[in-house]
Amino acid sequence: MKNKVIVIGGGTAGMEVAGQLAKHDCTVTLLERSAETGGHVRDWYHLFPDRKDSREVINYLENLIRHKSISLFTDTDVNDIVRENDFFVVRTSDGKELQADAIVVSTGFDLFRSERKEEYGYGIYDNVISSADLEKMFRNDEIKLQNGNIPSKIGMVHCVGSRDEKVGNVYCSKLCCVTAVKQAIEIVKRIPEAKVFCFYMDIRMGGALYEELYKEAQQDYGVNFIRGKVSEVSQDIDNKLITKVEDTLTGRPLKIGLDMLVLMAGMEMAESGQKIALSAELDTGENRFFKATDLHYGSNKSNKNGIFYAGTCTAPMNITETISHARAAVIDVIDYLNDRSN
Repeated sequence: MKNKVIVIGGGTAGMEVAGQLAKHDCTVTLLERSAETGGHVRDWYHLFPDRKDSREVINYLENLIRHKSISLFTDTDVNDIVRENDFFVVRTSDGKELQADAIVVSTGFDLFRSERKEEYGYGIYDNVISSADLEKMFRNDEIKLQNGNIPSKIGMVHCVGSRDEKVGNVYCSKLCCVTAVKQAIEIVKRIPEAKVFCFYMDIRMGGALYEELYKEAQQDYGVNFIRGKVSEVSQDIDNKLITKVEDTLTGRPLKIGLDMLVLMAGMEMAESGQKIALSAELDTGENRFFKATDLHYGSNKSNKNGIFYAGTCTAPMNITETISHARAAVIDVIDYLNDRSN
């Protein structure tokens, strides 16, 4: 009899896990709380660092889960996970009770809600938007202000909701800097006359070809990088966004009038993940993401034998890292199932 595995979360990690487990002759049930799989990748336009169209990744993942051994349930929340003898029972929002020999949690992340940083004016001023909002503009091939005009001066604020003790997120979300750089380049490619300003605390470009992308933004696209934290945003009578920031390299306070301000929202543990952590008594860390048994050689293992983690439910990751982490989870699951059957 085939081993049964339930995968909770149908984003990048969950789809990768489901597809690879099916190749290893497991019967897989993939549960996704949204109406469709793909997670946050669906909300993105071009991916860093090579600016690949996100639809290529989605197509790869969708092909992966078109396997006869995978059952997909969308619009399905997990209410409870309990262990009964030698197997798990997962109870869902639509009344299902599903049995499994092992479980992989891949609930991903939620983007920080930018309105929590009131000083930036998100939800207050029309032309203060999030990085996710800007991606939708890219996909629709139009970067416009609320009045329909094309912006000529655009600011980008790094670290919104991460590295911020005031909101309880002291960790780095890891991808905000490279997202800002990638988006700044995309803006100038579409609006060559635009002036783009990146306001940052520290530039953290720790990934393959990330540093090269940063240099490209400066040398080829004239993006301005200002080391300083934005303290306040207001709107004048002409609907300009008056942005106050201290340039810590020169020691001078700056006041810049912008047409549009883009907030680089960080990652937080998904609400669906928090719910599962409580119901299944799974450990979480100081950053509130799932806590693996060991950061070096047990990053896919939970404190409950037979429950595993994959992807950004454990920490911020890019897509490459997420897929690699998902594949590592599959190896741990297979090892567990083999040991269990012996």
